[in-house]
Amino acid sequence: NGIVGGITTNGSSTSYLTSSDYRLKEDVQPMVGASDRLMALKPVNFAWKVDGSRVDGFLAHEAQEIVPEAVTGSKDAVDDEGNPQYQGIDQSKLVPLLTAALQEALTLIDQLEARVAQLEGASA
Repeated sequence: NGIVGGITTNGSSTSYLTSSDYRLKEDVQPMVGASDRLMALKPVNFAWKVDGSRVDGFLAHEAQEIVPEAVTGSKDAVDDEGNPQYQGIDQSKLVPLLTAALQEALTLIDQLEARVAQLEGASA
């Protein structure tokens, strides 16, 4: 596969890159049902046990059911000595789903606005 990602920096920012060149892909299809998948996600606000700081996010095992490519590890995994092997989440992997769901919603809004305009014109 060659280079599959990287980290680049400049004077004011850092970028974490994953390969995305079309030449590396096949069987490309539009996303469908993104709104339903998005609605199945369960964002939560939680406190980290280590310091009590509160943040917004997801429980990895729940997100894994909807967007498996965003989550690493397995729920409740432990090593040979019984120590937890914690799951991780790459929230950037949620961006395509969010984008597709927003596009679906905007398309529906446009259709509804056109229908309202048509109905208002018909009743005038």
